[in-house]
Amino acid sequence: MDTLIDTASRRRSLSEQPATPILFAHFVLRSSNVQPMIDWYSAVLNMRVVQRTDYICFLTYDDEHHRLGIVNLAGLKAPDAKTSGLAHVAYTFADIGALLSTYRRVKALGIEPARCIHHGPTVSIYYRDPDGNGVELQVDRYATKEATAAYFQTDAFRKNPIGVAFDPEALVKAYEAGTPESELLDMPDGPPAPPQSAPGKGA
Repeated sequence: MDTLIDTASRRRSLSEQPATPILFAHFVLRSSNVQPMIDWYSAVLNMRVVQRTDYICFLTYDDEHHRLGIVNLAGLKAPDAKTSGLAHVAYTFADIGALLSTYRRVKALGIEPARCIHHGPTVSIYYRDPDGNGVELQVDRYATKEATAAYFQTDAFRKNPIGVAFDPEALVKAYEAGTPESELLDMPDGPPAPPQSAPGKGA
């Protein structure tokens, strides 16, 4: 009898409500160019190798066991704009100073952005890794998620859903001159940026 009571007390039902992930864990890339890929992500995102075998390398930039996996496969081709798939992965920085310091640091290493776009809710700098995968480094313009969501309901977004290109060097100079961060985050005047282009030409 005690066993039956104990079993009944442990019974539970699965929720019928949709579950959502609690965090974005990692992504994995296939590459025939592993060491340059490791070097690039280490330079751009300050990642470090946590485990590496002949088959796969795991890297992270925080206390997560890995944020990126690179699988070593021979004979792969670079991404093709005519093939469906992932356009880019985005990383958010704490503030505009962190974004611009990263831009300047990796530029000194010979890593140039593919394009720089102020999207309205974010200031974004796009890169291509050695295999041609898109990587977006961004900073949020608004202090709250609610304000960001509200932007997508504006006429400004409906008229220009891509954003406006900006000169990162001009933004660096303005930052170093002491321009308030709120002004640095303002969307510049200009025509809508073109849609993303083929790998190697844009993001």
